[in-house]
Amino acid sequence: MSETLASSIKTLLKETFEGPGNEGSYYTDSKPNTGVFGTLDGLTAEDASRSINGSTIAAHSDHIRYYLWVIRTMISGTDFEKDWDASWTITHVDEVKWAEIREGLQNEYVTLFAEIETIGLVKWLTNVNATIAHSAYHLGALRQMLKKP
Repeated sequence: MSETLASSIKTLLKETFEGPGNEGSYYTDSKPNTGVFGTLDGLTAEDASRSINGSTIAAHSDHIRYYLWVIRTMISGTDFEKDWDASWTITHVDEVKWAEIREGLQNEYVTLFAEIETIGLVKWLTNVNATIAHSAYHLGALRQMLKKP
């Protein structure tokens, strides 16, 4: 059961961040590059800094990164203060900062993905499922922000 559960969680995490595999999509667009990383690929710092309805792609991206970090830190048993507002303060990034945000997001995803096999899923299942739902929500927001009028 736990192996099946871990496999299912990894499949949905992978679709959210990397996009659907060749076998089709469970809930994203079935085209290639429709996960978080494909959606962000090719965006410049200027693109990521454009304010859309009071937020930026850079802020959404950093917020996803922060959420992944929070969940991983909670699972590790570390006690800390959460600062949800901090990730939403990003209004402008240069190319260096934009690359740092994308790299940090990639690192948090890869680390959580690898840890799925070793964490106590019974204890952390709701948190891990919330990570999928939360990230998928922001993927949808990012894709809407990039729609051309």
